[in-house]
Amino acid sequence: MAVSAVIFDWGGTLTPWHDIELGEMWRRICAAHHDPDEVEAVAAALLDAELELWRRGRDEHRSATLDDLFALAGVEPTEALLATQFEVWTPHTIIDPAAPALLQGLRERGIKVGVLSNTMWSREWHERIFARDGVLDLLDGAVYSSEIPWTKPHAEAFRAAMDAVGADDPAGCVFVGDRPYDDIHGAKSAGLRGVLVPNSTVPAYDSVRPDATIDRLDGLLAHIDRWAAA
Repeated sequence: MAVSAVIFDWGGTLTPWHDIELGEMWRRICAAHHDPDEVEAVAAALLDAELELWRRGRDEHRSATLDDLFALAGVEPTEALLATQFEVWTPHTIIDPAAPALLQGLRERGIKVGVLSNTMWSREWHERIFARDGVLDLLDGAVYSSEIPWTKPHAEAFRAAMDAVGADDPAGCVFVGDRPYDDIHGAKSAGLRGVLVPNSTVPAYDSVRPDATIDRLDGLLAHIDRWAAA
């Protein structure tokens, strides 16, 4: 079946994978807004809360928000702290240089383009990032787990992403991601094709095989065209 929609993971896919030490990130954020003798304790509370919420997402497929994170940590976020958090993360959110041409190429083929991300961040933060990097207008729809009850690999998350781009047949949809379990297993379980962009850090999941594996985003169009011609 020809491809009607391609839906992308965000972190590690549209944005190249970065190894990040979360504890250090929180220390940098807290150091700008807390007394020096409070920084370690507050940063540790925020790290513990974030890891617990990611655990729930991984093991129970339950979504979470930044509000949930700060509430669990017992920290009251100020607008200034949130601004610092966004700023500290900025070097790790730059879109892959190959992405704009790829998304444009899909649109030129009449293929809908979407995003489905496991994230605690708001839609507003993600759209700021996409607008900054010049790709917001190339997206037909996006779903962020912070706005729905589920995380990938729950099938309802993939159905929500299909709805967001106006696709109704999973067999005509492709999901592109870097996580064999969340992205490829989740997509294929929901009836979509799965394309893996592997990195060395994400755990393997050998119970499912991707329909294609690409080392770089700009390798995707060859598979899309091959499936369209089949």
